[in-house]
Amino acid sequence: MAIPVVTVTPSAAAQAYRSVDSGTPQGSGFGDVLQRAVEGVVDTSKDAAAKSMQAISGGGDITDVVTAVSQAELALQTTTAIRDRLVVVAAYQDIMKMPI
Repeated sequence: MAIPVVTVTPSAAAQAYRSVDSGTPQGSGFGDVLQRAVEGVVDTSKDAAAKSMQAISGGGDITDVVTAVSQAELALQTTTAIRDRLVVVAAYQDIMKMPI
């Protein structure tokens, strides 16, 4: 069974940060902000896949395909970096809870 990967695009993360930083809630909390960010990533991935399929079938612009795939790759790299930092923070917290 594959582990689902959640990716966050830099633009979605920036939008989520701005909504939290401005103090104007656009939902009921952090979960809603994260949900919107994930939905943005899914849309980015679907756009890249659609443009790639157009290019394979002989239509579409190669510049659009490269741009869409690059955005999807950047989203994956951003998500991996966020995941790695969360794992390090969780490990640090576990270590700090250990009795000496």
